[in-house]
Amino acid sequence: MTKLPDGRYVDDAPYDPQVSIQQLERRDLDAPNWVLVWRKFKTHKLGLVSGVFLLLCYLMLPFAGFIAPYGANERNSDHLYAPPQAVHWVHEGEFLGPFVYPITAEADLETFQWVFKPDTSTPMPLEFFCEGAEYKLAGLIKSDTHLFCAPDGATLFLWGSDRLGRDVFSRILYGAQLSLTVGLIGISVSFFLGILLGSIAGYFGGRIDWVINRVIEILRSLPELPLWLALSAAVPSNWGPVAVFFIISIILGILDWPGLARAVRAKFLSLREEEYVRAAEMMGASSGRVIRKHLLPNFMSHLIASATLSIPAMILGETALSFLGLGLRAPAVSWGVMLNDAQNLASIEIYPWTAIPMIPIIIVVLAFNFLGDGLRDSLDPYQQ
Repeated sequence: MTKLPDGRYVDDAPYDPQVSIQQLERRDLDAPNWVLVWRKFKTHKLGLVSGVFLLLCYLMLPFAGFIAPYGANERNSDHLYAPPQAVHWVHEGEFLGPFVYPITAEADLETFQWVFKPDTSTPMPLEFFCEGAEYKLAGLIKSDTHLFCAPDGATLFLWGSDRLGRDVFSRILYGAQLSLTVGLIGISVSFFLGILLGSIAGYFGGRIDWVINRVIEILRSLPELPLWLALSAAVPSNWGPVAVFFIISIILGILDWPGLARAVRAKFLSLREEEYVRAAEMMGASSGRVIRKHLLPNFMSHLIASATLSIPAMILGETALSFLGLGLRAPAVSWGVMLNDAQNLASIEIYPWTAIPMIPIIIVVLAFNFLGDGLRDSLDPYQQ
């Protein structure tokens, strides 16, 4: 290569008109499949950003109690429906660092509402790595240390408080632990049943295929929402939040597997006639080995993309059930449980911050959809 005075580089090799400029390099031909997938996925900007965002969300879940300034059900009876508070840095032209103004509640005798007024003459700096409500780090280690807290004599409601004086921001962080995890558990159940039954039906065919297809058609013919309501209502009301959480996750997974099973069956029906499958069978490979080692790997790209697109449906399913009061129940905290308190339209009109839990639901569902689109495009071996 020769560098020209204007900064450009010129190849010194003689021009060969027989060489195609689209010819693949040796490093591309020898690269592992995951390297090629990663190169393609990096070009999908929305999918890449969504993947990083979701990774940070799931890494944050074990530390939600540390990040939240209050406990999940910690109440402040003097600040019911308190509006969101701003964090300030400069007071009367002087830099003080992050601080808040204390708010006082006054009764408005005309509207019969509490009016919260900040005392702008008294800035109160935030406290960091302070003691507060007890929580379990990663669900195992007890701790009472929080990243930041409100100073003594003041409150810190970044996104306001609800009807019981509980911090909305803190409850959204705690609610993410259940709302984001329910999708992973539900998709695990759905994929186990869908792959197992779909592969058996597609590979063996015959009477087994007929029976599994009839089960799939019966389940897909049932109205989804009434079936969710009936199964959720069957959960005993005296069960604890953890037991209800797992039951709801399993219910969502059981009702979601027919679609995946039908896709797996259709793919296996075409793949089982391929020459490499016949060769493996003639060499004495068992049916389980043929399915695990030869058929499923050729279908893995579709499974991965399908998983990322199915998790949002699980999250929305839990949110809908909890919103209707038939899913997770208090004292459990999830985004659906929080939206259950925002069913009154008059309350939302007066206190709009009670509907803030809709925002993380929308953002997370969009992120999963963008990630699924990026993975589907990058894992498709037939796309140019």
